[in-house]
Amino acid sequence: MKRFRVWGTAIVTIVVLALPFAGGAGPGLETTAAASTIVTAERARSVHTYPEVDAASVRSGTLDRRDSYEAAGQHCPAAITGSVTDAAPAAVSALGVGGTTQQDLVTFAVAFNAIRVLNCLDPIPFDNFTWDSCMEHRLVWMAEDPSTDPASAWGHLGSIRSDGVPSVGCDGNLAGGSDNTSETVASKWWESDAHRASLYRPDSDIAGACIAFAMTHGGVPNEAPSFVRAAARWYDCS
Repeated sequence: MKRFRVWGTAIVTIVVLALPFAGGAGPGLETTAAASTIVTAERARSVHTYPEVDAASVRSGTLDRRDSYEAAGQHCPAAITGSVTDAAPAAVSALGVGGTTQQDLVTFAVAFNAIRVLNCLDPIPFDNFTWDSCMEHRLVWMAEDPSTDPASAWGHLGSIRSDGVPSVGCDGNLAGGSDNTSETVASKWWESDAHRASLYRPDSDIAGACIAFAMTHGGVPNEAPSFVRAAARWYDCS
């Protein structure tokens, strides 16, 4: 049972991003535009039959990975099938903050692997996606901050809520904001260089890799359920 949990190492955005485990609060909650699609003329070769990639994918080395496979007469990794066997309980906190649902977890896993495959990376087995109660504990702590500023409790462990309650739970890469889903936060983490390196790890072997995820819906005093906070981290489950 993949229940071993390692403290995360990164923090990110809410519509948003916050710098990974390196200190510094990072940007606050805000809406962000999608990265523009760019493919340089010298790299857009006719032999490529893949979709064009955006700026984040170019920076991640996607075109180089595609070239390497083609030079070897091979194709990039393909999508896989499988099931997310871990269960997210959809718990509701004492103050009414909704926790991770099974749909949240499954949708995130599908989006995460779709991004990896699109960028010529091996997908993670679906059985290796897990719900993380410790990260959810921290997200609930953020969501239950009585301040009307959604960024009030946004930050690394050691931060203090507006009512003076110290941080709890576990760190992870953070993302979220109004009208976000587990699919959109997966994209936000890919689009951020620091969070891509922490969570997607394009240069790492996936043997023994698991991805932990948690999400909350709504918050105190007046956040709608469509306002989400999410956390995720890569950990070794071998």
